[in-house]
Amino acid sequence: MSTTLEPNPSMIGGIPKPPLAFLPNPTKVFEGRVRRFAFLGQSGNLAPYLTFLADLSRLQARLVAELPPVTPPDATKIEQARAARMPPIDRRALAEDPALHDVLDRLCAQAATLVMPAQAKLALDAVRAADARDRRWLLGNILSDQVPEDAAAPHLFAAAAVQVHLARLAASLPVDKLVPIRTGVCPACGGRPATSSVSGEANIERTRFATCACCATRWNEVRVKCLCCGSTKGISYRSAGTDDATVKAEVCSECNHWVKILYQNLNVSLDPIADDVASLGLDMLMKETGLARGGFNPFIIGY
Repeated sequence: MSTTLEPNPSMIGGIPKPPLAFLPNPTKVFEGRVRRFAFLGQSGNLAPYLTFLADLSRLQARLVAELPPVTPPDATKIEQARAARMPPIDRRALAEDPALHDVLDRLCAQAATLVMPAQAKLALDAVRAADARDRRWLLGNILSDQVPEDAAAPHLFAAAAVQVHLARLAASLPVDKLVPIRTGVCPACGGRPATSSVSGEANIERTRFATCACCATRWNEVRVKCLCCGSTKGISYRSAGTDDATVKAEVCSECNHWVKILYQNLNVSLDPIADDVASLGLDMLMKETGLARGGFNPFIIGY
């Protein structure tokens, strides 16, 4: 494992005041994820799983096109959230939302045709047979960014449904009404990031944006800073390869957590979710350190 104490100075910079957030375009989010998962699944030990996730992402993209328009959060509640420096999407209420349950029903019905590992097929059958209470439990766990490791498989399908619903809700928000919440918290829905990325996009080169694991909103975070505790001290970087790796673990010695950082300025194809899964080898190496993973990705739970 390669370890560096500081980021590459050439990777730090950007415009003086980058935008707070970029709301997702759900169609582009899931279609882009399909392409990346499919590419990453062409070879390697994870190929069958990555190919399955490509198919699941394709189903998510199809649902975005098929579902009726989402009902955006009430304008008054958005203003109240802004005044209180809270995210406008109330995750606590969503586990009971009939619209989210409809997404889960549709996703599970259509997922039955996908080729998937045997464990995933058993999990899908369990979700389809689950009663309303158990489904609320699954959805509630995803919405709380907490998944029991011994029940990871059924949560995968609940997570896919939550991602579709939350991305559509986030896309309906007025981006100018968002306010910073706190470090490592999505300003749209209050969720945790899966990863953060160093941008290679024009006008925001080399600035860092965290990506919400559920709603896919990207929001600006200061470099160099722990996304778990907000500390700017004791930050180091580790990778499974060389110091030039495009996916690294940003490690905080203050809280003993780490979150992956992707260098999209070096590889524009990197996807915050797909490349998090594909770089599972880095997770395996980091397990040996005893440090806790701070990024949330329901497609990795249980590995």
